Amino acid sequence: MASMEYPLFTLSTKPDMTTRRYEVNGNWLELKPSSIGRATVFDRDILIYCISQCMAALNEGRQVHRTMRFSAHDLLKATNRDTSRRGYKLFKDALDRLRNTGIETNVTTGGVETLDGFGFIDKYRVVRETRDGRMQAIEITLSDWLFNAIDAKGGEILTISPLYFQLRKPLERRLYEIARKSCGTKNRMLRYGMEKLRMKTGSQSTPKEFRRMVKAIVDMNNEKNHIPDYTFELDGDLFIIRPRSEFTDIYTEPETLDALDQIALPSSAYDNARKHAGGYDLYFLEREWRDMLSSKKSVPDNPSGSFVNFVKSYVKRNGEARSLI
Repeated sequence: MASMEYPLFTLSTKPDMTTRRYEVNGNWLELKPSSIGRATVFDRDILIYCISQCMAALNEGRQVHRTMRFSAHDLLKATNRDTSRRGYKLFKDALDRLRNTGIETNVTTGGVETLDGFGFIDKYRVVRETRDGRMQAIEITLSDWLFNAIDAKGGEILTISPLYFQLRKPLERRLYEIARKSCGTKNRMLRYGMEKLRMKTGSQSTPKEFRRMVKAIVDMNNEKNHIPDYTFELDGDLFIIRPRSEFTDIYTEPETLDALDQIALPSSAYDNARKHAGGYDLYFLEREWRDMLSSKKSVPDNPSGSFVNFVKSYVKRNGEARSLI
């Protein structure tokens, strides 16, 4: 959630060598580039994949660790990246940027405030490599700051659509992240003034150029519906976000009902739901289920059955979460 709220990753497709500092409501973070530039919005795919592996393990009742090993090819395929020799070279460059981009912040993760400098990952190691230089297995050690969010039992993790990885423009990805964080579980519609949106995206474009780029994305999304989950509009100086109609039941502001607050699911309900969760975090699915009931102002006669059926329906509608956060 912190990586969706703040522009941690540069939108530039060229090496970004500038130090950036952002402050919002008493929270601040400072990002310092390495010799090859700051971590990019596309480098973030690697972190998404790592977190998804941890969440899948937690959902299966397995212990998770900051250091994980997996197939580099699986990551590249899951995140819609090139699997050629050049693709593996770009993958290694991304790992270097994630390790060496310096972060200082008072933004807490997992209830822990980390004030010393750190990177997105602490280290990586190629475990096996083919003769032509392609990685086969790789080990990545996440920073404490990232791992604390995972270790908080998913309370700071949000899922994203697999179609996110097909978005090729950095600004498209950042607008989706803002929509998912700000609108996905809170409001049916959200408005941002263009200057506030420019700051929130971390864009270094001029206001005029930024508006032109946003308008081009809005127009293309209206034509092709290529951005998942949300529609975007421009109304004068306002950028308007709405969940798509097929997601309205999921992304609706909860209207708390006393009776719903009293529902306590038994462990058997979680065990049964886990079999059908498709890799999603059960805590997330439970929140979405309760939000759905609140929006419908409905209290089920059989909460356990209702929850399990919701999980099945959610996975069928959205697909499995192998590559989601």
